[in-house]
Amino acid sequence: MTKAHRFIAKPPALTLAKAFGDVVRELRREQGLSQEKLGFAAGVDRNFVSILELGQQVPSLSSVFKIAVGLGIKPSELVAKVECRFSLPLPLL
Repeated sequence: MTKAHRFIAKPPALTLAKAFGDVVRELRREQGLSQEKLGFAAGVDRNFVSILELGQQVPSLSSVFKIAVGLGIKPSELVAKVECRFSLPLPLL
């Protein structure tokens, strides 16, 4: 007779795209902006904002700058917030 194994579901790994999206969503909501208003301020489509927030696409450098401008922050601030959320392993030299 075998024991039943219990499987504990692990939370999904946080991807860079998801970390970026989570940060954008939080900042957008803190400022009381809709996706449409952020998209307009950033010069991108509302659907693109949604795709980013869902973590379905890694933004280009150009997109990072546009979203940061739309949020009224420096791109470096946006990237720093994402970095706090998502840590890449540093290569050993």
